[in-house]
Amino acid sequence: MESLIPTINRLQEVFLTVGAEVVQLPQIVVVGSQSSGKSSVLESLVGRDFLPRGSGIVTRRPLVLQLVNVAPLQDRLKIENGNGANQTAQNSYPGVKAEEWGTFLHCKNQIFTDFGEIRKEIESETERSSGDNKGISPEPIYLKIFSPKVLNLTLVDLPGITKVPVGDQPEDIESQVQEMILSFISNPNSLILAVSPANSDLATSDALKLAREVDPDGRRTLLVVSKLDLMDAGTDALEVLLGRVIPIRLGIIGVVNRSQHDINTHKSLEDSMKDEHTFLQRHYPSLASRAGSRYLAKTLSRLLMHHIRDCLPDLKTRVTVLNSQYQARLNGYGQPVEDHSAMLLQIVTKFASDYCNTIEGTARYIQTSELCGGARICYIFHETFGRTLQTIDPLGGLTELDILTAIRNATGPRPALFVPEVSFELLVKRQIKRLEEPSMRCVELVHEELQRIIQHCSSYSTQELLRFPKLHDSIVEVVTGLLRKRLPITNDMVHNLVAIELAYINTKHPDFTDAAQVSASVNSQQAETLDGGKRWKNEKLSEEKAQAAGFGSPSKGQAINLLDTAVPASRKLSAKEQRDCEVIQRLIKSYFLIVRKSIQDSVPKTVMHFLVNFVKEHLQSELVGQLYKQPLLQELLIESQDTAQQRTEVAQMLEALKKANNIISEIRETHLW
Repeated sequence: MESLIPTINRLQEVFLTVGAEVVQLPQIVVVGSQSSGKSSVLESLVGRDFLPRGSGIVTRRPLVLQLVNVAPLQDRLKIENGNGANQTAQNSYPGVKAEEWGTFLHCKNQIFTDFGEIRKEIESETERSSGDNKGISPEPIYLKIFSPKVLNLTLVDLPGITKVPVGDQPEDIESQVQEMILSFISNPNSLILAVSPANSDLATSDALKLAREVDPDGRRTLLVVSKLDLMDAGTDALEVLLGRVIPIRLGIIGVVNRSQHDINTHKSLEDSMKDEHTFLQRHYPSLASRAGSRYLAKTLSRLLMHHIRDCLPDLKTRVTVLNSQYQARLNGYGQPVEDHSAMLLQIVTKFASDYCNTIEGTARYIQTSELCGGARICYIFHETFGRTLQTIDPLGGLTELDILTAIRNATGPRPALFVPEVSFELLVKRQIKRLEEPSMRCVELVHEELQRIIQHCSSYSTQELLRFPKLHDSIVEVVTGLLRKRLPITNDMVHNLVAIELAYINTKHPDFTDAAQVSASVNSQQAETLDGGKRWKNEKLSEEKAQAAGFGSPSKGQAINLLDTAVPASRKLSAKEQRDCEVIQRLIKSYFLIVRKSIQDSVPKTVMHFLVNFVKEHLQSELVGQLYKQPLLQELLIESQDTAQQRTEVAQMLEALKKANNIISEIRETHLW
């Protein structure tokens, strides 16, 4: 199980290469207030001075510290010389002639054997990202320390919790620090190492307060009580260390930090640990074996190994799922273009196929929120257009006086014995003309839907098309141009359909009611309501009244021009006039229904033939003819920068996930127990 921590360190390095934290790895996060002793605790775990020190906030960037236990230099030299083959190559590190050393991720090829240089590099790297104004930055610094004196551990040192901004720190420095700390300790796979000084009230510990927010059950929180030697005379931290003040599930460990005097006089950490052991034996003899820096290091290593063991199954599942997701994303971005001609032909063919399939209803991506493509065109034909025609009244806009006026104008100076045919044709053409506007609107709606299909195919069908913005725009332009060319042709044909109906009024149409039959039917109906003599008398009286009302012959000595005389708004018609109006109305209605039925059937057929089907049949050839030109190939198939960058990032992440999967797979089940 000792190999688990190095395994996590390797996983961390793998994911650091892609600069993403898609997998939350187990690690120990050190949290504490300013001057709580965090730096001293970390240095005691390493056994060397390497962290920056000073007044105020010193740690201004997260420091991810990986401790790697290696064989002593003498043993490693034996391995290089061929002796000691029983040592693993992992601990050999050939080429490094130092007992202890460190490396940074931001300067991989440089090895630091002087821990003073490590401190300076941390300071300079912090100032590079955070500036020299005591501001903080969430960008971590990754440091790996190799030593035979350390246990395998992964720790994250965070800025100390501060309350009041100093110098030119921002006013919200407290919230910035807390937000940064919470972003690390919210990781459910992290252990929280809360550091609180013994000379302050544990109930007011900021570190424990933040830990409780994300770990209310205390399942992953360990408390370190620092500065045991600075408590007031006559007091001790025994009750706190025994967990009687605030119980901590993972335990409470007390340590003694180096004083500022010890640091100034360069007191070695080995001497400090001896003094710490002596102090614990003298003041806390019952807890001496469960306190101190050495015990803390062993406890942290043990806790981290067990925590990794518990997290490993979920970690493996997470890596496997992400591997599948990123593989799918990479497939969606496609491969870099090698053969421009083949790629262009493939995309054009795919777009034309998807466009036609959307019209036919066989597309892969079918919308469920609204009608689209062929279904929408069908709706326009049979619902929108069909219902609009059905709502047109055959006699709409025609009054009885309009009909009478047309009849009189058609007879000229001679009184008519029968209803003149010219008046019927004049009036029925006027009604047929009303069918043209909804027919033209039907063409317009279908044209708009064919335009919408372009965007539908661009968005859902061809991922390759989205990679090339210029090609996308060119395809849209070509299809739009083709539709634009076909629209006036279709409009002319639909206009001609109405013009054809107006050109010849076929009164011999088999479905048209014969005029003589209509006249006989009207006369028969009137005969049923009137007797012969009374009917003639009433007609005579009605005609006389009509003449008096202005529709008869003008009286002597009076010059009246019918065209200049205002037509009465309403009056009672004579029986003959009623008969003539009804005959014309029935004939108009009968013939109008015939024409409307014909238009309702022929307009959709015309639109399909001259617009929809033509575009379907000629779309691919039009695209190839317009776009498949050698000078345009290179220009059209230039990827957008976002697509190329995203493909590179996804490919790197996929490679990292594959490496991570291999690393996890190396751990056998027997190693977990």
